[in-house]
Amino acid sequence: MALSNAEAVKQLRELTGLGMMECKKILAEFNGDFEKAKAEAAKRGLAKAGKLSGRATSEGVIETYIHFDGKLGVMVELNCNTDFVARNEDFRALAKGIALHIAALNPEVIRRDQLDQKLVADIKTHHMSEIKGKPPEVAEKIAEGKMKTYFEERVLLDQIYVKDESKKKTVQQVIEEHIAKLGENVTISRFARFKVGEGSAPAAEA
Repeated sequence: MALSNAEAVKQLRELTGLGMMECKKILAEFNGDFEKAKAEAAKRGLAKAGKLSGRATSEGVIETYIHFDGKLGVMVELNCNTDFVARNEDFRALAKGIALHIAALNPEVIRRDQLDQKLVADIKTHHMSEIKGKPPEVAEKIAEGKMKTYFEERVLLDQIYVKDESKKKTVQQVIEEHIAKLGENVTISRFARFKVGEGSAPAAEA
């Protein structure tokens, strides 16, 4: 069933955070084709997010997730620019979703630059050394693919967001969508993941 013009504009606003007039203009540009308009609106929304991403984030919330058996817990601090957005339901839902994600995928760090950079360089060098008989540019792409997997296993922002139904969006992309929608910068400043037994001291020898 085709969406009415008003419904299409409303959905574009909700998906991208762009203003009503801009959503109307985009829809008109594509002669009412919602899917094409959505793709263009998403592109403009991300461009808007890029402009906001440099702003300092001193407000926010601390959200927690405790697994049903009480043996796994996460605490995460999600930041924004103003207390107004910190109270926003979408912002708080994102914080809760990220806490759940951390519980499920157990990342080591938030960003790539927080990894041991010498170790990262050594691993890439090792991957390059394993690739024989390929042109340099092909070998580089293969090594980059292996490094992408390495980052996805360890870096929060590189991981596929567990609550994304398409199983395609990374945590970084989901945050960028919220930046565009909320009109403020959104960052993760720190997190802690606790699992019963992992922090236990070894038993003393008799």
